[in-house]
Amino acid sequence: MLSEDKYGNPLHDRPPEVTAVRIPAGDVTLSADLAIPSDSRAIVAFAHGSGSGRHSTRNRYVAETLNRYHFATLLADLLTEEEEVIDMRTRHLRFDIPMLANRLIDIAAWLQSEPRTKHLKIGWFGASTGAGAALIAAARRPENIMAVVSRGGRPDLAGDYLPEVMAPVLLIVGENDFEVLKLNKSALARLNPNGRSRLDIVPNATHLFEEPGTLEAAALLAAQWFQTHSGPLEEEV
Repeated sequence: MLSEDKYGNPLHDRPPEVTAVRIPAGDVTLSADLAIPSDSRAIVAFAHGSGSGRHSTRNRYVAETLNRYHFATLLADLLTEEEEVIDMRTRHLRFDIPMLANRLIDIAAWLQSEPRTKHLKIGWFGASTGAGAALIAAARRPENIMAVVSRGGRPDLAGDYLPEVMAPVLLIVGENDFEVLKLNKSALARLNPNGRSRLDIVPNATHLFEEPGTLEAAALLAAQWFQTHSGPLEEEV
């Protein structure tokens, strides 16, 4: 049995099995968690923010929400364990946006060759600095990219790639995340001039969406955005 959301959309009641996978990216191999509900409409790959990883409680909550909306999800560590140790000391790699974008492109290539996911369109979900890397990846390799969502992100870090992003982009920012909100408004003005991108402001939320109900609101906005741009859900047979 499937439950429904308030709009009458069918939701999965049971969470999918999560499988640990290893993804080659340049000269390193990244650890990731893959979850594929039955009749997934597409897959959403996460680009986490600075100092975060695939175990982020916020991103895992969003991933579980997307799973219920029939989206497969991939949460990957964008740094290796050795790089994490170095970055804890230098705090440099987490802000190397071009390098992170290259790794996201390699992740997309893996998804398009992996038998379990190669038939699925890809969405990017970026948080904090990961949003800038996701937008660069979407601009440089637009093939099979259905949409991008940024939660409390830094789309401004995509720089001159912003006008080159052809996928529809949703920027989600907390009402009280004042500096990031300003940066997102500026980035929105530079994003794809086709009018397919949008800024949604979550009331009462700060940067990490820690206030009651705010992360849930952001997750639902993301699910609805991907749902709108992924095409109709095929009926089970």
